Amino acid sequence: MGEPVGSDRERVAELLGREPRGAFEVVTRDATGDPVVLRNAPFLDDGTPMPTRYYLVGEELVKAVSRIESAGAVDEVEAELDDDTIIDIHRRYERERDAAIDAGHVGPRPSGGVGGTRIGVKCLHAHVANHLAAGDDAIGRWTLARVPPGTPGRPAMSEDADSEDGT
Repeated sequence: MGEPVGSDRERVAELLGREPRGAFEVVTRDATGDPVVLRNAPFLDDGTPMPTRYYLVGEELVKAVSRIESAGAVDEVEAELDDDTIIDIHRRYERERDAAIDAGHVGPRPSGGVGGTRIGVKCLHAHVANHLAAGDDAIGRWTLARVPPGTPGRPAMSEDADSEDGT
């Protein structure tokens, strides 16, 4: 994984409020070019397993998702989506992350799916990051539909056109 240098690394440190502890690459940016989603290496620099493959760092999008999550949206999305859909999201995420681990790796490995879990929904931020980077996370899509249009880092969605024309 190519290590970002210069402005990306500095900007990500600013967004995180600390230095990144592992290799990453910016995989999604907002309209201004600011980082929105990082793809993390499966291990931190010290060898600690990193279960969070995609990490949401876009400042305004993080805030918007935090508001949605704090209003009880984790329970709401779990009630709306069937268990098989949620399990499938976790399995696909785990497979993609594990494919980045050298076949000869010996020692602890990251485990779980999105946000390090296999069951249910742990973190809407991680699902939004997964959806923006990988394009197929029903929980991330569900969450983004609740983020106000125009929020930096949020893509335009088909639902936006529906709400603009009054349908």
